[in-house]
Amino acid sequence: MKTQADKLKELLQTDNIKRPKNTRFIAITSGKGGVGKTTITANLGYALHKLGFKVALFDADIGLANLDVILKVNAKKNIYNVLKNECSLKDIIVEIEKDFVLIPGKSGDEIMDFADEVSLSRFFNELEFLNDYDFFIIDTGAGIDKKVQMWLDAADDIIVVTVPEPAAITDAYAMIKIISEKKELAFMLLNEVASEKEAINIFSKIKNVAKSNLSEKFRLQMIGYMKKDKLVTNSSIKRVLFVKEDPVSVPSEQIFKVARKLAKISERKVLEEEKGITRFFRKIFSGF
Repeated sequence: MKTQADKLKELLQTDNIKRPKNTRFIAITSGKGGVGKTTITANLGYALHKLGFKVALFDADIGLANLDVILKVNAKKNIYNVLKNECSLKDIIVEIEKDFVLIPGKSGDEIMDFADEVSLSRFFNELEFLNDYDFFIIDTGAGIDKKVQMWLDAADDIIVVTVPEPAAITDAYAMIKIISEKKELAFMLLNEVASEKEAINIFSKIKNVAKSNLSEKFRLQMIGYMKKDKLVTNSSIKRVLFVKEDPVSVPSEQIFKVARKLAKISERKVLEEEKGITRFFRKIFSGF
């Protein structure tokens, strides 16, 4: 007799759902809190949106609920409510601007409380309307635990954010070490640096340690850096997007540079494997 786990596995592996376009899933994470991860997530998403892409932000750090605060929206429900059949997926989507939306998330453990065969089947069927999005950006929780790793394992690309502080750098490397066990590539974004030179120096040291101690197949690349700037600090205090408030500022220029790099990476990898919202959540739920 088939168990519930067996039925779930069959459901996750089925091919009867329409294959989506090549949505790129990017997880933005950090080894510790307080390094500007959520601010970067929100502004990077907006920058990609302004480059002409359809972007969905997913708040996987729901305990802090920082994304909805920065975006000045009130997310009353999330995916947890969808799986409990309290509302539809469309009901929880918060439109920030046309083609730029927030999808409130929930911790992995609580999601799985209601992730049975019926709820998952209904959930997957509702996902199709999100398949038109070019980028699905996940703001993960800080630190290393099962819930964070769940999102990292399912993502196409991972960006590790850190700042030039010993504790933050140590924690960032610990995160990179975990990532290297299942991925062959990770990106780093150095935040709040004094200069490009400082960013390169810090990254080079981390890369050298990684090269000496991690898998030979694993690659670490610096996707960009953000200089310490009052505009960014003030935008966090005011809960606004600095890219939107001052699109020609130095911080905005730096975040747009990262956005353009991601766009190029996405173009190169567009035919490598099945993409899309359904494929992403299949990987999430199959981890349990």
